[in-house]
Amino acid sequence: MREENNSEILSIKNMLCQCCKLFLSEKLEELGLVVKKISLGKVEVVHPKKRVSYDRIDAMLKKYGFELTHNREEKIVDEIKIAVIELIHHLNNADSIVRKSDYIVEKLGLSYQYLSKIFSEHKNQTIEKYIISQKIERIKHLIDINELTLSEIAYLMDYSSVQYLSNQFKNITRMTVSQYKDSDRSSKIPIDQL
Repeated sequence: MREENNSEILSIKNMLCQCCKLFLSEKLEELGLVVKKISLGKVEVVHPKKRVSYDRIDAMLKKYGFELTHNREEKIVDEIKIAVIELIHHLNNADSIVRKSDYIVEKLGLSYQYLSKIFSEHKNQTIEKYIISQKIERIKHLIDINELTLSEIAYLMDYSSVQYLSNQFKNITRMTVSQYKDSDRSSKIPIDQL
C-alpha cells in the first residue's frame, strides 16, 4: 500500500470482475472512503475526514469474500488471475496469435518461469490448469446463453477443433457437452473460486 497525503492504494484479493468493482466501490464509500480510482485488484481511496482502519476495511472485505493483500507474492498471484480472466472472459480470446503465457508475461512484466513458480506455490495448481478451468467455465457460459454453435465456441476459445474442446470439456467436468446441456447446469463454478 502506498500513501500520498490522504490517498492510498489498496490491493484486494478476489476482485476479479466488473461487478466486484461496482460493489466494492459502494461498500468502501459506505465506510467513509472516497474511491478515487478503481481497477481489478486495486483501489485508490482517499480518507476525507477520519482515517478508516485497515482492520475495519479488511473485516468488511472478508464479509463479502474479499480481503486485503499485503505481500508481494499474493499480489502477483492476484494479478495473474486478473490477467487470465481478462483474456478468457473479457477479450474473447479469439486471437490465437497471442499466446496466453505471452499475454501474462507482458501484463505483469516478469518472466513466465517466475510467475509460474509463484502461482503454483500459492494456488497448488499450474497457470495452465488455471487457464483451462477458466476456459471451461467460459464455455459453460457460452453454451448457456445459446447464441453460438459449438464450432463457433471452439474457434472463439482457441481450440483447434470441436473434438478437442469436447474432449477437454469432458476431462475437466466429467460430462460431455451434450450431458451438460441436458443437466440443470448447477456444475458452474464462480470464476473467483477456481
